[in-house]
Amino acid sequence: MCFPDSAETIAAAVRVARRHGRPFVARGSGTGLAGGAVPVDDPVVIVTTRCNRVLDVDPVQRVAWVEPGVLNLDLSRTIRHLGLHYAPDPSSQAACSIGGNVATNAGGPHCLAYGVTAMHVLAVEVVLPDGSVTTLGGLEPDAPGYDLRGCFVGSEGTMGIATRIAVRLTPNPPEVATLLLDFTSVDDAAATVSGTIASGALPAALEMMDAKITRAVEDFVGAGYPRDAEAVLLVEVDGLADGVAEQVAAVSEIGKANGARHVRVAADDAERALLWKGRKSAFGAIARIAPDYYLHDAVVPRSKLLDVLRRVYAIADEHALTMMNVFHAGDGNLHPLIAYDRRQPGVWEHVYEAGTEILRTCIDAGGVLSGEHGVGLEKRDLMPLLFSPDDLDAQARLRDAFDPDGAANPEKVLPRGSRCGELTAERASIGDKSCPLSTHALWWCRSVGEHIGKLAVGRPRSATGSWKCARPRA
Repeated sequence: MCFPDSAETIAAAVRVARRHGRPFVARGSGTGLAGGAVPVDDPVVIVTTRCNRVLDVDPVQRVAWVEPGVLNLDLSRTIRHLGLHYAPDPSSQAACSIGGNVATNAGGPHCLAYGVTAMHVLAVEVVLPDGSVTTLGGLEPDAPGYDLRGCFVGSEGTMGIATRIAVRLTPNPPEVATLLLDFTSVDDAAATVSGTIASGALPAALEMMDAKITRAVEDFVGAGYPRDAEAVLLVEVDGLADGVAEQVAAVSEIGKANGARHVRVAADDAERALLWKGRKSAFGAIARIAPDYYLHDAVVPRSKLLDVLRRVYAIADEHALTMMNVFHAGDGNLHPLIAYDRRQPGVWEHVYEAGTEILRTCIDAGGVLSGEHGVGLEKRDLMPLLFSPDDLDAQARLRDAFDPDGAANPEKVLPRGSRCGELTAERASIGDKSCPLSTHALWWCRSVGEHIGKLAVGRPRSATGSWKCARPRA
C-alpha cells in the first residue's frame, strides 16, 4: 500500500507496480458500497487521500481543477463564498472523495434535477495502466473525437487512476424550499412521487423513507420527522422565488390529493439543514436497530416503483429479515437496506439470498443493477442478468483498449468469461458443488459457453474448458 501526494507520485507508483508485474487498485476515502476498492490478486493499493488540493477555481467559467482526494463537501465549502457549489451530493458527501465519485459515477438526492457525476466532469487527467499520463475530455464546449472522458467516468478504476479532475460548478439557486410530507401508507407516498413527476414538475430532490428508517432517524437526529408515519417524502424545489412558490403549491396539492396527512415547509435554512441531516444520517441511524446492514442500489422505472417495493418487503418477510427503504424516489433509484446481526448463525446466507432476489426483481421490472454505487465485486457475477454475451464482450473490448494486461483493479465489474473466446468453465457444471465458481458464475459459464460454442467453427473445447472463438478480434 502506498500514499502518493501528487499526480506525479501516483504515476510513479503505477510504473513501479507494472515494472514488478503487480496489478494495482486505487482507493479513495473507502466509502464505496460495492467492493470496488477491495484488493484482489495481491495488487499494490494506491491510496489517494493525500492528493486533496483544490488546484484552481475559475468563477467566471465555473470550473475547478481538483485532485482526486478532495472530499465532495469540502469542494462546495471552498467555493461557497463565490455563490457556487458542486452539485452531485451523495449521502456520504462529508467523507467521500471526488475521485471515488468519478469512479462510480456517483449521484445523490439532487441528481434528479442536476444529474450524476458524469454531467459535471469536463476533463480528467489520468494515469493509464502502463504508467503514461493523458487527459481525457477538455474545457471546450464540444471537444472533437470520441468521448473518452465519458468512458472513464464510472469505470471503477479499471481504466486507470484519475489524478486531476476538472469539474463544473453550479450557481447557488436564489430561492430554495424544502417540504416534508408524511403518509399513512407507502402506496400513497409512491403515488405522490408519480403524480409530481407526471405533473411536469421537476424538484431538485425527491426522497422517500419508510416507517422503520424514519423512526430510527428521528431517534438518532431529532430532525422533526413524524414517528407514526408509514412513509415520508422529502422534496426540495429551487429557482426563482415565484417559480419556487408555484412548485411548493403544486407539490403540496398533489401530496394532499394522494393522502398526505401533513405538508410542512421548512421555515428557514436551519430547519432545512436539519431535515437534510436526518436524510443523510439514515445509514448511521441503522445502528440503533442492528449492528450490521447490507445496502443495495438498483434503479427501476417509476411506474414499477410500488410493485417492486411490495416485492422487496415480501422477500424480507420470506427470509425473516428486517427491511428498510430510503431512496431517491424521483428517479427510481432504490436503496433497500437489510438490517441484521452477523453473529446470528446462518443469517448471512439469508441476507445474501434476499439481496440477490431483490436485484433480480429490479431487473425483471425493467431496471438496472446500479444507479450510483457501481458494480465492483458485489454485483459482478450478476451482470449477465442485464447484459447479453455480446454486450459484455463489447464492454470487455473497451476495457482492453485502456488496460490490455488487466492490471487496473483486476476482477472487478466484468464477470469471468466476458470476453469472447476467453471463457474458462473449468468443472463448471451446475451440479458440481466442488466447483469454486458461484452459482451465478456457473450459470454464466454455461450460457456463454453455449453462445460461444455456436460461434466456434470446428474448434473443440480444450481440456480446461476454454473456448476458442472464431469471431475476429478488433
